[in-house]
Amino acid sequence: MRVPRRDPKRRDLLAVAFLGALAPLAAGCGTDSTSARATSARATSATPATGATTTRLAGAGETTGTAGTARPASGPGWHGTVPPNARPKPSFTLTDTSGVPFAFATATAGRPALLFFGFTNCPDVCPTTMADIAAARTLVPTRIADAVRTVFVTTDPARDTPAVLRRWLDQFDSTFIGLTGDLAEIDAAQRAVGIPLAIRPSLAPSQAPTADYSVAHAAQVAGYGADDRLRVLYFANATVADYAADLPELVDAR
Repeated sequence: MRVPRRDPKRRDLLAVAFLGALAPLAAGCGTDSTSARATSARATSATPATGATTTRLAGAGETTGTAGTARPASGPGWHGTVPPNARPKPSFTLTDTSGVPFAFATATAGRPALLFFGFTNCPDVCPTTMADIAAARTLVPTRIADAVRTVFVTTDPARDTPAVLRRWLDQFDSTFIGLTGDLAEIDAAQRAVGIPLAIRPSLAPSQAPTADYSVAHAAQVAGYGADDRLRVLYFANATVADYAADLPELVDAR
């Protein structure tokens, strides 16, 4: 499936410094619980959302458009931001929602994968992103959708128990893989990927599960091809059409 490329005038010609210290953080991810139903309008549309509530920092490889909206640079043949180096999949091991260890690089070897870090109480970027990916899967052939593994890593393990994480992901797509671990393990996974560590409040372990707080985290989805190499990054203004256009490319990446 092909979707027309964006207007070349919108492309940023700056080199992309992939996942460096200035990688964008989702500053607007807050504490309101959001269901998949709240994002259904966007999930079924291929047009970018407007009036987004999330304030984001313009990271490396992005330009800032009107109203402070970070706009990523698009690369030839892709509908997201193309990193300068096709880095291999990162190696880290966390635990899935069934309590089974999940070694990301090994479990997704030879298969395309979308990797995103976030948390279930995020009111905007996280549910919107997962809804968009779920919608994109319905627009491509079944063999393409089934080939891609979508992995969501919580940055808020105190509140995102395996049961909570599974229930939240199932609102979007029951095939989505949810991963958790302790804070040290999740931070190690972020380091392996090369993104800034999520920023959480300092709370006693007994307080965190019921506390009302926000978690700032890296806002990009990393798209890995079937060749186990990073091929494209998607930021908060990526659309359903962007994902749908690129899923076949990730499957065919060699």
